[in-house]
Amino acid sequence: MKTSLLVALILLASFTAFAQPPSAKPSDDKKADSKLLDPQMDKPPVVTHHTSRAGNKTLAYTTTTGFMPIKNPQTGETEAHIFYMAYTLDNPPANRPLMFSFNGGPGSASVWLHLGALGPKRVKMLDDGMYPPPPFEMEDNAATWLADTDLVFIDPVGTGYSRPTKQEYGEKFFGLRGDIASVGEFIRLYLGKNERWMSPLFLVGESYGTTRASGLSDWLFDHGIALNGIVLVSTVMNFQTLNFASSNDLPLVLILPSYATTAWYHKRLSPALQAKSVAAVAEEARNFASNEYMPALMRIDRLSTAERNALADKFALLTGLSREFVLRNNFRVELGEFNKELLRDQRRSTGRLDSRFTGIDSDAAGDNPDRDPSMSAIRPPYTAAFNDYVRRDLGFKSDMEYYILGGGVGRGTLGAITDTPTRAVPCVLRWRRIRI
Repeated sequence: MKTSLLVALILLASFTAFAQPPSAKPSDDKKADSKLLDPQMDKPPVVTHHTSRAGNKTLAYTTTTGFMPIKNPQTGETEAHIFYMAYTLDNPPANRPLMFSFNGGPGSASVWLHLGALGPKRVKMLDDGMYPPPPFEMEDNAATWLADTDLVFIDPVGTGYSRPTKQEYGEKFFGLRGDIASVGEFIRLYLGKNERWMSPLFLVGESYGTTRASGLSDWLFDHGIALNGIVLVSTVMNFQTLNFASSNDLPLVLILPSYATTAWYHKRLSPALQAKSVAAVAEEARNFASNEYMPALMRIDRLSTAERNALADKFALLTGLSREFVLRNNFRVELGEFNKELLRDQRRSTGRLDSRFTGIDSDAAGDNPDRDPSMSAIRPPYTAAFNDYVRRDLGFKSDMEYYILGGGVGRGTLGAITDTPTRAVPCVLRWRRIRI
């Protein structure tokens, strides 16, 4: 998935609450439990061998696809199965690094980093980022990180094929600490089962996955596992930078350069600004945001008429919005409002994950887009390509739905929550979902 001009989708975690452990009493209702499991979960991982081109190299590697059982340390009962896909180079050099990868959410499978950036294969897209007509295709990833490190893609419980073994166990894994502990336990088990304790170890997380990686590094250290490094993609460590709220001006300031670069891309700026490079426009917007806009927000209701007009003129100039729209919003333009307004005269809205994409809404007069057109562009090809790849190329068969984004993380269920792209929705008492 291409790097976004706008901040990627994230979900806000409650750092003060964590999931309570389920009852230690094992259930005798084996028949009921079996309905929640796929027979593949109890089978050994599927191992296949492949080659792929990476630049001027041909990589020969082994792929291991399967489940890792996560057990209750007190009772020994299996409470969840975590699905993973591991790529290890054949005939590796000494001290070959090992990297564990996951996306965010909570609720996102690892497929985006897996088939969009890091893995030896990637989904074939058009040059402008749109998907080609079906059927979709996979291709060698010339920029795969497998050239430098072995890769393990982890789907946390409730994402991909990963599931709790019982409905009531869902809450244990759908909280901040339960999520971190289960992924940490997966890593601990993987190191032992594959004799990789002495490998240089790395994590890579995207969006909420950067938050997970931060907490995970502490969990791993407490269990005697030290990391050599962490890669953070679309980093979110301070959630106030993303939480559009009446009492929080910070995200309004930080996102303004993204508004400017989006307007530049869609040619909504003045001829003088359009003639500049996108980097120059971004720098001008950053200077305005920090030196003029942010101080003005501190006294927005005490600005003189001349000051308000000057601020509105500059804001409109850099964002492609009308000064009237800026003034009506009292200079507080949230992301959904910007996505809807920038191309309103064309009856188009801009993307949230990637603002280069445009969509058509049923109501051109609304306040926010109906959906994210950039998500619409990537979800079908990645879903279809993964399901074909895991079966046809890797020989892994399952009739379960692969929860690519949303659908599997819910209030103690195995798939009750839906993905709502333009407004906040509840997602377990211990998580709060923020749509940006």
